[in-house]
Amino acid sequence: MKKIWMSSLDHDEKRVKELISQFKTYGLEVSGHFWEKDPEKLSWMGVREELVKPEITMWVIAGPEEMFRDKDTRYGLSLLAVMLQAARGIAFPVVVLQTKGNPISPAELPTSLKGVEVMSAAGGAFGAKLVAKVHGGGKPDVAADYRLDLYGNAHIGQWFEVGPRTGTWPGGMFAVEGAEITFHGVGPKGSLPKKAVLNYPMEGLKLSLGGKDYTAWAVQNPLDEETSYFLRVKGFPESVLFGPYSEQEAADVFVVELK
Repeated sequence: MKKIWMSSLDHDEKRVKELISQFKTYGLEVSGHFWEKDPEKLSWMGVREELVKPEITMWVIAGPEEMFRDKDTRYGLSLLAVMLQAARGIAFPVVVLQTKGNPISPAELPTSLKGVEVMSAAGGAFGAKLVAKVHGGGKPDVAADYRLDLYGNAHIGQWFEVGPRTGTWPGGMFAVEGAEITFHGVGPKGSLPKKAVLNYPMEGLKLSLGGKDYTAWAVQNPLDEETSYFLRVKGFPESVLFGPYSEQEAADVFVVELK
């Protein structure tokens, strides 16, 4: 039996039980949780360990239209999607199962959720579509030019990890829109560094792109496939901008919308 993980955005236990019953009719086993949207708790960080387990073959996000338009909810979902894609690849299947409201478009969602498929929960026809998607093998996994992951909890805060997927960067730059960077470090990918020596660290740089204002920090430590730049961010940025350090005004950067 194929196993999926479901995040229910509203706490309607009766509705969730009905959905699980429909999943089982199609031979789909379901595990999941009720979504907590309080951003201060960073509760979505704890969901990662369950979601990335190898037996999970799909992530289903169930809820009404208004929840997908709520910025606090979108922020948590987008960060969880970032962590999922870092562990399982960009092509890992994610489905929005909309329970009420007008259909949303994936193009309206944050960057990490733009590849979702939106289905209506009305009528129950979604079951057959989910089965086909689970057994379809997913889309080809096209790797991004960068690595992006997250760590943390309510005690240590949220930490972003960035670096090149291949090749090297002569340093790293990371910027936030509508939030504050409070600490940074460089170390082996995959875990927060216990100590780090930073080469020419810079803080509080001001950047503008596409009409948006960012505050950036940077270092000139070389980064490669096994070395990452880690930054602790206070607040909940609308978007982040990052890439290799450059002294030129025009530089290649990556922008990820989070809300």
